[in-house]
Amino acid sequence: MLAFLRMPYKILSGRYGSTKPTKGLQMIKHLTGIHETVAYRPDTQICLYNNDEAEDYPPHWHTPFEIIMPTENSYRVLCGQQEYQIRESDILIIAPGTIHQLFAPEHGTRIIFQPALSQIGIRELELLTSRLTPAILITPESFPQIHAQVHRLMLEIRDEYFSEDPYSESAIYARFLEILVSVGRCQAELTRHSFDAKNNKQKEYMDKFLYICNYINEHFTENLTLEQMASLAGFSKYHFTRLFRQYADTSFYKYLNRKRIDYAKSLLLDPDLSVIEVALASGFSSLSAFLRMFKLINHCTPTEYRNMYED
Repeated sequence: MLAFLRMPYKILSGRYGSTKPTKGLQMIKHLTGIHETVAYRPDTQICLYNNDEAEDYPPHWHTPFEIIMPTENSYRVLCGQQEYQIRESDILIIAPGTIHQLFAPEHGTRIIFQPALSQIGIRELELLTSRLTPAILITPESFPQIHAQVHRLMLEIRDEYFSEDPYSESAIYARFLEILVSVGRCQAELTRHSFDAKNNKQKEYMDKFLYICNYINEHFTENLTLEQMASLAGFSKYHFTRLFRQYADTSFYKYLNRKRIDYAKSLLLDPDLSVIEVALASGFSSLSAFLRMFKLINHCTPTEYRNMYED
Protein backbone atom coordinates (compact mmCIF):
# COMPACT_ATOMS: atom_id res chain seq x y z
CA MET A 1 0.00 0.00 0.00
CA LEU A 2 0.98 3.66 0.08
CA ALA A 3 3.81 4.91 2.25
CA PHE A 4 3.19 6.33 5.71
CA LEU A 5 3.25 10.06 6.30
CA ARG A 6 6.64 11.62 6.65
CA MET A 7 5.59 14.01 9.38
CA PRO A 8 3.57 13.37 12.54
CA TYR A 9 0.15 14.92 12.50
CA LYS A 10 -0.37 17.88 14.82
CA ILE A 11 -3.32 17.56 17.17
CA LEU A 12 -5.99 20.05 16.17
CA SER A 13 -8.51 21.69 18.40
CA GLY A 14 -11.45 24.01 17.91
CA ARG A 15 -14.25 23.38 15.48
CA TYR A 16 -12.62 20.22 14.10
CA GLY A 17 -11.91 18.66 17.48
CA SER A 18 -8.98 16.40 18.26
CA THR A 19 -7.79 13.86 15.74
CA LYS A 20 -5.54 10.86 15.77
CA PRO A 21 -2.04 10.92 14.22
CA THR A 22 -1.81 10.39 10.50
CA LYS A 23 0.60 7.49 10.83
CA GLY A 24 -0.88 4.58 8.92
CA LEU A 25 -3.27 6.54 6.71
CA GLN A 26 -3.34 5.06 3.23
CA MET A 27 -4.20 8.04 1.00
CA ILE A 28 -2.45 11.04 2.56
CA LYS A 29 1.28 10.59 1.97
CA HIS A 30 2.64 14.09 2.66
CA LEU A 31 0.98 16.28 5.30
CA THR A 32 2.44 19.46 6.77
CA GLY A 33 0.13 20.81 9.44
CA ILE A 34 -3.18 20.47 7.63
CA HIS A 35 -1.78 20.99 4.12
CA GLU A 36 -1.61 17.85 1.99
CA THR A 37 0.77 17.66 -0.94
CA VAL A 38 -1.05 15.25 -3.24
CA ALA A 39 0.99 12.31 -4.53
CA TYR A 40 0.07 12.44 -8.21
CA ARG A 41 0.65 9.54 -10.54
CA PRO A 42 4.18 9.96 -12.01
CA ASP A 43 4.42 12.57 -14.79
CA THR A 44 0.78 13.61 -14.36
CA GLN A 45 -1.36 15.93 -12.25
CA ILE A 46 -4.00 13.36 -11.39
CA CYS A 47 -4.43 10.96 -8.50
CA LEU A 48 -7.18 8.39 -7.92
CA TYR A 49 -7.88 5.85 -5.19
CA ASN A 50 -10.36 3.01 -5.27
CA ASN A 51 -10.46 3.29 -1.51
CA ASP A 52 -11.89 0.58 0.75
CA GLU A 53 -10.11 1.50 3.99
CA ALA A 54 -12.23 1.70 7.16
CA GLU A 55 -10.35 4.68 8.54
CA ASP A 56 -11.05 8.36 9.05
CA TYR A 57 -8.91 11.19 7.68
CA PRO A 58 -8.14 14.31 9.73
CA PRO A 59 -8.86 17.88 8.58
CA HIS A 60 -6.69 18.74 5.57
CA TRP A 61 -6.67 20.79 2.38
CA HIS A 62 -4.89 20.62 -0.97
CA THR A 63 -4.69 22.53 -4.24
CA PRO A 64 -6.44 20.06 -6.60
CA PHE A 65 -10.14 19.28 -6.71
CA GLU A 66 -11.37 16.22 -4.87
CA ILE A 67 -14.32 14.20 -6.20
CA ILE A 68 -15.71 11.42 -4.04
CA MET A 69 -18.19 8.80 -5.21
CA PRO A 70 -19.06 5.80 -2.99
CA THR A 71 -19.54 2.62 -5.03
CA GLU A 72 -20.43 0.48 -2.01
CA ASN A 73 -22.01 1.82 1.19
CA SER A 74 -22.04 5.50 2.17
CA TYR A 75 -19.35 7.99 3.20
CA ARG A 76 -19.38 11.08 5.43
CA VAL A 77 -17.47 14.28 4.69
CA LEU A 78 -17.13 17.49 6.70
CA CYS A 79 -16.29 20.63 4.66
CA GLY A 80 -15.90 23.57 7.00
CA GLN A 81 -19.18 23.74 8.91
CA GLN A 82 -21.12 21.72 6.31
CA GLU A 83 -21.56 17.97 6.72
CA TYR A 84 -22.33 15.76 3.71
CA GLN A 85 -23.70 12.23 3.96
CA ILE A 86 -22.81 10.74 0.59
CA ARG A 87 -24.90 7.76 -0.38
CA GLU A 88 -23.78 5.06 -2.78
CA SER A 89 -23.52 6.58 -6.30
CA ASP A 90 -23.81 10.18 -5.04
CA ILE A 91 -20.94 12.46 -6.09
CA LEU A 92 -19.35 15.15 -3.93
CA ILE A 93 -17.13 17.72 -5.67
CA ILE A 94 -14.84 19.57 -3.24
CA ALA A 95 -13.30 22.83 -4.47
CA PRO A 96 -9.52 23.42 -4.26
CA GLY A 97 -8.30 24.82 -0.95
CA THR A 98 -11.29 23.57 1.06
CA ILE A 99 -10.51 22.12 4.48
CA HIS A 100 -12.30 18.79 4.72
CA GLN A 101 -12.42 15.72 6.93
CA LEU A 102 -13.40 12.18 5.91
CA PHE A 103 -15.27 9.54 7.94
CA ALA A 104 -15.44 5.98 6.65
CA PRO A 105 -17.91 3.22 7.58
CA GLU A 106 -16.67 -0.17 8.77
CA HIS A 107 -16.93 -1.51 5.22
CA GLY A 108 -17.41 0.04 1.81
CA THR A 109 -15.63 1.31 -1.28
CA ARG A 110 -15.43 4.75 -2.83
CA ILE A 111 -13.67 6.45 -5.74
CA ILE A 112 -11.57 9.41 -4.59
CA PHE A 113 -10.30 11.42 -7.56
CA GLN A 114 -7.91 14.39 -7.25
CA PRO A 115 -7.24 16.31 -10.50
CA ALA A 116 -5.33 19.58 -10.69
CA LEU A 117 -6.39 22.43 -12.97
CA SER A 118 -3.06 24.26 -13.13
CA GLN A 119 -2.36 22.97 -16.64
CA ILE A 120 -5.71 24.10 -18.01
CA GLY A 121 -5.96 27.82 -18.76
CA ILE A 122 -9.67 28.20 -19.44
CA ARG A 123 -11.19 31.47 -18.21
CA GLU A 124 -14.64 30.04 -17.47
CA LEU A 125 -13.24 27.39 -15.11
CA GLU A 126 -12.30 30.04 -12.56
CA LEU A 127 -15.90 31.22 -12.47
CA LEU A 128 -17.14 27.66 -12.11
CA THR A 129 -14.66 26.90 -9.32
CA SER A 130 -15.90 29.92 -7.37
CA ARG A 131 -19.48 28.60 -7.66
CA LEU A 132 -18.48 25.17 -6.36
CA THR A 133 -16.88 26.52 -3.18
CA PRO A 134 -16.71 24.84 -0.74
CA ALA A 135 -18.41 21.75 -2.22
CA ILE A 136 -21.40 20.56 -4.23
CA LEU A 137 -23.27 17.28 -3.79
CA ILE A 138 -24.73 15.70 -6.93
CA THR A 139 -27.60 13.33 -6.22
CA PRO A 140 -30.52 12.04 -8.32
CA GLU A 141 -32.76 14.43 -6.36
CA SER A 142 -30.62 17.59 -6.46
CA PHE A 143 -29.33 17.22 -10.03
CA PRO A 144 -31.62 14.80 -11.88
CA GLN A 145 -30.52 16.22 -15.25
CA ILE A 146 -26.85 15.23 -14.88
CA HIS A 147 -26.49 12.69 -12.05
CA ALA A 148 -26.49 9.59 -14.29
CA GLN A 149 -24.02 11.24 -16.67
CA VAL A 150 -21.60 12.26 -13.90
CA HIS A 151 -21.88 8.82 -12.31
CA ARG A 152 -20.96 7.19 -15.63
CA LEU A 153 -18.05 9.56 -16.19
CA MET A 154 -16.61 8.82 -12.75
CA LEU A 155 -16.66 5.08 -13.47
CA GLU A 156 -14.96 5.73 -16.81
CA ILE A 157 -12.32 7.90 -15.11
CA ARG A 158 -11.58 5.09 -12.64
CA ASP A 159 -11.29 2.48 -15.38
CA GLU A 160 -9.10 4.75 -17.49
CA TYR A 161 -6.81 5.53 -14.55
CA PHE A 162 -6.01 1.87 -13.94
CA SER A 163 -5.74 0.98 -17.61
CA GLU A 164 -2.48 0.91 -19.52
CA ASP A 165 -3.94 2.62 -22.57
CA PRO A 166 -1.97 5.45 -24.20
CA TYR A 167 -3.12 9.04 -23.60
CA SER A 168 -5.00 8.01 -20.48
CA GLU A 169 -4.34 11.35 -18.74
CA SER A 170 -5.87 13.22 -21.67
CA ALA A 171 -8.86 10.88 -21.65
CA ILE A 172 -9.31 11.41 -17.92
CA TYR A 173 -9.10 15.21 -18.20
CA ALA A 174 -11.63 15.14 -21.06
CA ARG A 175 -14.12 13.38 -18.80
CA PHE A 176 -13.29 15.62 -15.83
CA LEU A 177 -13.94 18.72 -17.93
CA GLU A 178 -17.19 17.18 -19.13
CA ILE A 179 -18.24 16.84 -15.48
CA LEU A 180 -17.39 20.48 -14.75
CA VAL A 181 -19.15 21.72 -17.87
CA SER A 182 -22.28 19.71 -17.04
CA VAL A 183 -22.36 21.09 -13.50
CA GLY A 184 -21.67 24.63 -14.73
CA ARG A 185 -24.42 24.55 -17.34
CA CYS A 186 -26.86 23.09 -14.85
CA GLN A 187 -26.12 25.89 -12.40
CA ALA A 188 -26.30 28.49 -15.17
CA GLU A 189 -29.75 27.19 -16.05
CA LEU A 190 -30.83 27.54 -12.43
CA THR A 191 -29.45 31.08 -12.41
CA ARG A 192 -31.39 32.00 -15.54
CA HIS A 193 -34.60 30.74 -14.00
CA SER A 194 -34.00 32.86 -10.92
CA PHE A 195 -34.25 36.02 -13.04
CA ASP A 196 -37.46 37.52 -14.28
CA ALA A 197 -38.72 35.17 -17.02
CA LYS A 198 -39.78 38.18 -19.10
CA ASN A 199 -36.29 39.62 -19.07
CA ASN A 200 -34.29 38.60 -22.16
CA LYS A 201 -31.00 40.10 -20.99
CA GLN A 202 -29.50 36.96 -19.42
CA LYS A 203 -26.95 36.52 -22.19
CA GLU A 204 -25.98 40.17 -21.96
CA TYR A 205 -25.57 39.82 -18.20
CA MET A 206 -23.44 36.68 -18.57
CA ASP A 207 -21.24 38.28 -21.24
CA LYS A 208 -20.68 41.32 -19.04
CA PHE A 209 -20.02 39.17 -16.02
CA LEU A 210 -17.38 37.12 -17.88
CA TYR A 211 -15.85 40.38 -19.10
CA ILE A 212 -15.64 41.67 -15.53
CA CYS A 213 -14.12 38.39 -14.29
CA ASN A 214 -11.52 38.56 -17.05
CA TYR A 215 -10.78 42.19 -16.15
CA ILE A 216 -10.32 41.24 -12.49
CA ASN A 217 -8.03 38.37 -13.47
CA GLU A 218 -5.81 40.79 -15.40
CA HIS A 219 -5.91 43.73 -12.94
CA PHE A 220 -6.38 42.19 -9.48
CA THR A 221 -3.06 43.60 -8.24
CA GLU A 222 -4.39 47.12 -8.82
CA ASN A 223 -6.67 49.13 -6.56
CA LEU A 224 -10.02 47.82 -7.81
CA THR A 225 -13.23 49.00 -6.17
CA LEU A 226 -16.82 47.87 -6.33
CA GLU A 227 -17.82 51.26 -7.74
CA GLN A 228 -15.24 51.00 -10.56
CA MET A 229 -16.35 47.51 -11.58
CA ALA A 230 -20.02 48.48 -11.49
CA SER A 231 -19.31 51.46 -13.73
CA LEU A 232 -17.24 49.31 -16.09
CA ALA A 233 -20.13 46.86 -16.41
CA GLY A 234 -22.63 49.66 -16.90
CA PHE A 235 -24.66 48.86 -13.78
CA SER A 236 -25.52 50.64 -10.60
CA LYS A 237 -23.56 49.57 -7.54
CA TYR A 238 -26.60 47.78 -6.13
CA HIS A 239 -27.45 45.99 -9.39
CA PHE A 240 -23.83 44.95 -9.95
CA THR A 241 -23.55 43.55 -6.42
CA ARG A 242 -26.71 41.52 -6.92
CA LEU A 243 -25.68 40.16 -10.32
CA PHE A 244 -22.13 39.35 -9.24
CA ARG A 245 -23.36 37.27 -6.32
CA GLN A 246 -25.98 35.68 -8.55
CA TYR A 247 -23.40 34.44 -11.04
CA ALA A 248 -20.33 33.89 -8.85
CA ASP A 249 -22.13 32.77 -5.70
CA THR A 250 -19.82 35.04 -3.72
CA SER A 251 -19.30 38.76 -3.26
CA PHE A 252 -17.07 40.91 -5.47
CA TYR A 253 -14.55 41.56 -2.70
CA LYS A 254 -14.37 37.90 -1.66
CA TYR A 255 -13.71 36.94 -5.28
CA LEU A 256 -11.05 39.65 -5.63
CA ASN A 257 -9.31 38.77 -2.36
CA ARG A 258 -9.19 35.08 -3.24
CA LYS A 259 -7.51 35.95 -6.55
CA ARG A 260 -4.96 38.06 -4.71
CA ILE A 261 -4.27 35.39 -2.11
CA ASP A 262 -3.85 32.69 -4.76
CA TYR A 263 -1.30 34.90 -6.49
CA ALA A 264 0.43 35.65 -3.18
CA LYS A 265 0.81 31.92 -2.52
CA SER A 266 2.78 31.57 -5.75
CA LEU A 267 4.99 34.54 -4.82
CA LEU A 268 5.69 33.09 -1.38
CA LEU A 269 7.52 30.22 -3.06
CA ASP A 270 10.26 32.75 -3.94
CA PRO A 271 12.49 32.95 -0.83
CA ASP A 272 14.00 36.25 -1.98
CA LEU A 273 10.69 38.09 -1.54
CA SER A 274 9.74 39.35 1.91
CA VAL A 275 6.19 38.92 3.16
CA ILE A 276 5.49 42.63 2.85
CA GLU A 277 6.80 42.62 -0.74
CA VAL A 278 4.45 39.74 -1.51
CA ALA A 279 1.55 41.60 0.11
CA LEU A 280 2.07 44.77 -1.94
CA ALA A 281 2.76 42.87 -5.17
CA SER A 282 -0.52 40.98 -4.71
CA GLY A 283 -2.61 44.13 -4.52
CA PHE A 284 -2.99 44.62 -0.76
CA SER A 285 -2.58 48.15 0.56
CA SER A 286 -1.12 47.08 3.90
CA LEU A 287 0.65 44.14 5.52
CA SER A 288 -2.01 43.83 8.22
CA ALA A 289 -4.81 43.49 5.65
CA PHE A 290 -2.82 40.84 3.80
CA LEU A 291 -2.04 38.84 6.95
CA ARG A 292 -5.66 38.94 8.07
CA MET A 293 -7.04 37.82 4.69
CA PHE A 294 -4.36 35.13 4.19
CA LYS A 295 -5.11 33.60 7.59
CA LEU A 296 -8.86 33.76 6.94
CA ILE A 297 -8.61 31.89 3.64
CA ASN A 298 -5.72 29.49 4.26
CA HIS A 299 -5.95 28.98 8.05
CA CYS A 300 -2.23 29.65 8.41
CA THR A 301 0.09 32.64 8.19
CA PRO A 302 2.13 33.44 5.05
CA THR A 303 5.30 32.44 6.88
CA GLU A 304 3.79 29.11 7.92
CA TYR A 305 2.67 28.53 4.33
CA ARG A 306 6.16 29.33 3.02
CA ASN A 307 7.75 26.96 5.53
CA MET A 308 5.65 24.08 4.16
CA TYR A 309 7.67 24.25 0.94
CA GLU A 310 11.14 24.72 2.37
CA ASP A 311 13.56 21.90 1.70
